[in-house]
Amino acid sequence: MHRPRKRFGQHFLHDPGVLARIVEAINPAPDDFIVEIGPGEGALTRPLLSRIKKIDVIELDRDLAAALEQDKKIVVHQADALDFDFGQFPRGMRLVGNLPYNISTPLLFHLARYADRVRDMHFMLQLEVVERMVAAHSTPAYGRLSVALQTRFRMKKLFNVSRGAFRPPPKVESAVVRMEPLADPAQLASTPFDDLLRGAFSARRKQLRNALPLAAADFAKLGLDPSARPENLSPADYVRIAQYLRENADS
Repeated sequence: MHRPRKRFGQHFLHDPGVLARIVEAINPAPDDFIVEIGPGEGALTRPLLSRIKKIDVIELDRDLAAALEQDKKIVVHQADALDFDFGQFPRGMRLVGNLPYNISTPLLFHLARYADRVRDMHFMLQLEVVERMVAAHSTPAYGRLSVALQTRFRMKKLFNVSRGAFRPPPKVESAVVRMEPLADPAQLASTPFDDLLRGAFSARRKQLRNALPLAAADFAKLGLDPSARPENLSPADYVRIAQYLRENADS
């Protein structure tokens, strides 16, 4: 049995009932191209392989990667998912995994860049992060992550998972979330849009007039209240602002 390594944020899911629910939520077909992030000891990998022909996995831990390579139906990429180029995989890929909790937020921002290449994503994450992912505007959990994902994906929290389903038990509760790319996602350059969100939510207690790169006349044109706060704007509002800034960049 592999000893979980704290520096990798390893918490291995072992509850067969939870694993079965995840597989049913994914509902894999034999020819699906599935990529699992952080397969660990293969607790989810094995039941997925009972439904599909092969699976690609991304595992940072060399010992775990070596063990997984013994199965010829598993294509192992021994790499850090934070730096991994998912663009090398075919369009329509399906991403799954019990994401390492210590890097979950930056990893989600990285994966969002591939929204146009995936069919869907099913992830286990800490409950607090899932609540941020699906949060509505003007609620406490709403923030930069909410907007960055909801402008690219249809989000749905599927179910909670207790601490006892893992070895060792994490200090937080967990949940499973489904992310499906929007049929007509906002056509935005990732970097400028993400920079806009970063600037807004780094100053989330400030009023919009101090949090956004807009002049007084711009607020009037956009129909925005400059005394509102960043969390009061919907994802659609941020898309409008980004498009306005792009259209007026040279004026």
